[in-house]
Amino acid sequence: MAKKKKDIHTISVKVANKPGVLLRCAQVFARRGYNIDSLVVSAGVNPKYSRMTITAQGDPETLEQIIKQTAKLVDVLHCEEHTGADSVTREVALLKLKSSAQIKSAITKHKRKYGLKIVDEGEGAIIIEQDGTTEELDEFEELMKKHGIIEMVRSGKLVMALGKEPT
Repeated sequence: MAKKKKDIHTISVKVANKPGVLLRCAQVFARRGYNIDSLVVSAGVNPKYSRMTITAQGDPETLEQIIKQTAKLVDVLHCEEHTGADSVTREVALLKLKSSAQIKSAITKHKRKYGLKIVDEGEGAIIIEQDGTTEELDEFEELMKKHGIIEMVRSGKLVMALGKEPT
């Protein structure tokens, strides 16, 4: 079954940078039957705290309960959902394709639209770095499938709230 745009949620969680916090947060999602589609965790400006960006799909009512329960966990400072209207989101992908004149032509043609950069070329394969929105990464992936993607890895969403308020 295809993902419906309205069912995909991006949640930002600010946590104390301590062992076990990630597991406790993930358990809240699992207990409610939410599968985590992507998860990005990194230290913030202050190394005492980390930011988790969680992308999951499911109904909004259950998500509301997950956010409330996650926010109550020990070592969780802040938890909220972000929409496209209140934040900037980006993803990064690496795609490995068989090197050919046709692939190089496609990269040149789509370089600006899809934020492409060749990061390695040799031994019959080419690795492309792409940054952009989830939709842009999905579109480019579909274009490249006909050329035979050897391997692909995506970072998951990165999100930052608009304005001067912290995410």
